[in-house]
Amino acid sequence: MTSKSETSKRETSKRETPKRETPKRETSKSQASERVNPLKRLRGWPLTFLLAGITGLSIAPFYWLVVASTRKDTEVFDWPPKLLPGGSLGENLSHLEQKIGLLRVVGNSLLVAGVQTLGALVVALLAGYAFAKFRFRGRTLLFALLFSTLVVPEQVTLVPLFKMMTNFGLLDTYQALILPGLCVPFAIFLMRQSLSSLPDELLDAARVDGAGEFRVLFSVVVPVMRPVLAALSIFLFLGSWNQFVWPLIALRSPAMHTLPVALATLHGNKSNTDYGAILSGTALSTLPMMVLFLVLQRQFISGLLAGATKG
Repeated sequence: MTSKSETSKRETSKRETPKRETPKRETSKSQASERVNPLKRLRGWPLTFLLAGITGLSIAPFYWLVVASTRKDTEVFDWPPKLLPGGSLGENLSHLEQKIGLLRVVGNSLLVAGVQTLGALVVALLAGYAFAKFRFRGRTLLFALLFSTLVVPEQVTLVPLFKMMTNFGLLDTYQALILPGLCVPFAIFLMRQSLSSLPDELLDAARVDGAGEFRVLFSVVVPVMRPVLAALSIFLFLGSWNQFVWPLIALRSPAMHTLPVALATLHGNKSNTDYGAILSGTALSTLPMMVLFLVLQRQFISGLLAGATKG
């Protein structure tokens, strides 16, 4: 009797428990949603083609520069233009070496740009650290005066700067090119803004451990500010490397010329201007900036995005 009653209870419980229905409709909807409409896929193609066209237009002048630097002077202005590299790059570079001393002027540019970039980074780091983390009388006024120099055109300072270098006897020297670029207001402003977001507690903890200000600066601040310093170094090197007006005024002897000034001396009438050599020198002048950007690419991007990722 007990076994019959148990079996009856099990049968009634099975009848009472509702059967789970398979979610056929839901699965069909999910499968339908996974199937993307081909028309929706084509919606992004016009934008892709537009961006690809803009990118091609941006790269085309540089590509033509590289191709023309490998062509002879008589082939530069051929029509239709030749879009494949030639075999005259070595000849053009040898012409540059004979006319302007290519290795010497490239060395001058690297020396001036490298020393000026390094010095400007040190000055910007020290000044930005002082403006951001120290409290002293006249700090706001001094920073406002420094910031106001950003609106002063560079051409306005050429005559006073020329007189100063003449009085100091520094014309036609490396010091005349390097010293004016050591204090860059934009670099100081950028470092001050970046250092303002650095917590004071981090610096106070280092001071409690017995570290001096220079130890705090170079052991705590510099590692944290490495992306900003990398981004700033690219901008500073680019500005110093491409400098033309002030070196043209301050230099006298061809042995002191930088690469942009030396290339400008090759321009003359169309009949006696070696455009193949000029274009090869121009293409060569882009290599240091490209190498520097490739080396510091990660730090450069993270430095630009540092301000955008703040909460």
